[in-house]
Amino acid sequence: MTELVINKDTSRTENQDFIIGRHVYGNLYGVRRELLEDEDFLRKLVVEAARAGDMHIVDMKTWKFQGYHGGVSVIALVLESHVSIHTWPDYGYATVDVYTCGPRGDPWRAFNYIVEHLKPRIYKVHYADRSSLLESGTED
Repeated sequence: MTELVINKDTSRTENQDFIIGRHVYGNLYGVRRELLEDEDFLRKLVVEAARAGDMHIVDMKTWKFQGYHGGVSVIALVLESHVSIHTWPDYGYATVDVYTCGPRGDPWRAFNYIVEHLKPRIYKVHYADRSSLLESGTED
């Protein structure tokens, strides 16, 4: 489903305040199992991806799930929003999510950094513009 938004208001000026949100997320297929199981590698990868995207880490959590279809999840809370990776080593599969709020930070650079280092055989990437259409505090 494609959404089309048309803004006929041409009165916006460059210095008006509004929310900028950019969300890059995707699915990576055919990733080597040993990379998807390596919690330390994935943690460092998220740190370096955040750095590549000019983001600033506030907190970070990692989990390694054992047993049937276990995997690793890494989530970095960044000043600009978040970066996450979730893996399923049995399937050679990972999901990556990079979301930034504000003009600072480049989610595309962070996402591409992760893809370059996980080296999937194939991947799908999606982008969502999560920006506001109205200035903050605007009331009708």
